[in-house]
Amino acid sequence: MAFLRHHSRSGRRNKVVRIGSALPDFLGRIDTSGGMALVRLWREWDRLMGDMAPLARPLGHRGSRLILAAEDPMVMQEAQFLGPLLLGKINGFLGKEVFDKVTFELLNGRVPLDGDFPEQEITRPKKLKKPENLGGLDTALPSDSAIGQCYRAYQRMFADK
Repeated sequence: MAFLRHHSRSGRRNKVVRIGSALPDFLGRIDTSGGMALVRLWREWDRLMGDMAPLARPLGHRGSRLILAAEDPMVMQEAQFLGPLLLGKINGFLGKEVFDKVTFELLNGRVPLDGDFPEQEITRPKKLKKPENLGGLDTALPSDSAIGQCYRAYQRMFADK
């Protein structure tokens, strides 16, 4: 519970109200920079962006420039063309024009503001099986040629194991 203070000509009067109904108004008066609206945007990112959400994740902003992340350069290039559409959706959600430009950066291990990318299964390389006739080309390939050197390096891969 919280006290809600009302001021009137007749004096002060306090009223007990639920904190859930008093808190949004209180935080709205404190938030002069618009940070609460951005937190709402990051939390609603998947719903707002729809199918585009996995391809462009929010990294932050610098002034009126929104910074989004892409996983690879091809996606980043294609997403550049959707910048005006994304800005329209985002500014519409926020109710005013907060961002006027969108830039894309590669994710490079950074964590987006709306959470982490889904973990991808790590596939371990299969163990190589030593060929049956490995070493049969030793005499056929000159040791000073590039192919001969590569063949001997391939042989060493199995000699170490």
